[in-house]
Order: sequence, then C-alpha cells, then structure tokens
Amino acid sequence: MIPPFQPGQAVMEVRGASKFYLSGASTVAALADMTLTLRAGELTGIVGPSGSGKTTFLMIAGLLEPPSAGAVCFRDRPIADPQTRLNSLRDFRRTHVGFIFQKANLIPFLTALENVQIALEVNDVRPKAARAQARELLARFGLDHRENNYPSQLSGGEQQRVSIARALANDPVLLLADEPTAALDGPRGRQVMTAFRALADEQRVAVCVVTHDPRWSATFDRIVEMSDGRMVAERPGGAGGATLGG
Repeated sequence: MIPPFQPGQAVMEVRGASKFYLSGASTVAALADMTLTLRAGELTGIVGPSGSGKTTFLMIAGLLEPPSAGAVCFRDRPIADPQTRLNSLRDFRRTHVGFIFQKANLIPFLTALENVQIALEVNDVRPKAARAQARELLARFGLDHRENNYPSQLSGGEQQRVSIARALANDPVLLLADEPTAALDGPRGRQVMTAFRALADEQRVAVCVVTHDPRWSATFDRIVEMSDGRMVAERPGGAGGATLGG
C-alpha cells in the first residue's frame, strides 16, 4: 500500500525521454526529449496530429515500453530507463497504473463481467468481492444489462466502456487513456469524461487522456500539444482556464 498522494504532487514524471525506431537504414524518432509531469488530482489532455508521438508517450509513461533515452520516475524515484527490463515492473503496473487502449483488447471467451472481474482476482481480491465490484463498475458506465454478454455480442462503444471499467478495477494512482471516447456517442463520451474528472477530483488520481475531440477541452486542467514527437505547447484547459477548440 503506497501513501496517499497530495493534490498537485508528482505521481509519474517522464524526464527527457526519447524513443527511436529503425526504419530500413534510417532511425525514426517517435518521441524526442519529452519531459512531462503527471500530478495527483490533475486531468491532462494531450492533443496533436496522428504520428506526433502521443501514444508513444503514453506507452513510456505507463511503463509498457522503455525509453531509448531519458527516464521515468515515480514519486521522484527513477523506475525505468533504457536498461530497465519492463517485465520486472509488471506487478507495479498492475497495481498502480490503469491503461485504456484505442482498442478494447477484451478477452473474447470471457463475459463483460468476467473481463472486469479477472483484473481484480489477479490482485488477490476474493471472487465474490471481485464479482460485486465488477458489477458496480459496469453499472457505473451503463452496462449492468450487458454483464453476461461476450465481447462479440457488444458494440464497439460497449466494448470500450468495459475496457474502461476494467482499467479502473484496481484503483490506479495513474490512469492513461488513448482516445477513450473515439467509439462513443456524445452522452457516453461525457459519461466517461465525467468519471475521469471525478477520479482526479475525489481520489487524486493522475489522469492523462490522448484525444482528437475538442468537445472535452473544458474538462481538462491543462492541455499539452505535441508535434513530430515533441511537446510544442502547454496551456490551461477549461477546468484550469481557457478552452481549446469548440
């Protein structure tokens, strides 16, 4: 059990991170000298064109990929750098980080309820308690009537909401979301963004959302703009000042 974070306290810091890939005889920089701190109780939006490095940043901040240069720190302590074997951080990710991918990535042979329940059981929550908590999470996103359906029986938007419920199952201190509302209509998207806002405000979770949708700019405390693998601007969001977009 980690000590609770205070509002504004640094949860995860990406310091001078770069990510390089080989493409034939060339080296491509997907991320270049990126430094960003994700703080407790803050909802950060990351925007930019496709290929600007947004998803790469999330993968590094979420300890799913190592940086080619730079470091990732938790509570001001370096925990990942180019030499880190990320398998060694598996338990840390499972208990501290929630990740919502662009695709739902649900287990096809498990029901919606079981997909959420298993995320709790792997962290030693007893089956009965895990099932009850999974039901509460699905109901929170309007899926209580779909809990016994398999992923193939759910729409794309329903699958994404199940994946969001699963990401929240273990009360992460850091929540990273890659286009979480792309497959959702307006009301469902607002439901998800409202839940993210509540997590930041009420549970001091550091929430970082990659999005192309300007409708949510008023929800963010700050908005970070990326281009060509770099952070090119940082401004207050609607929750912290002016809005971005319409």
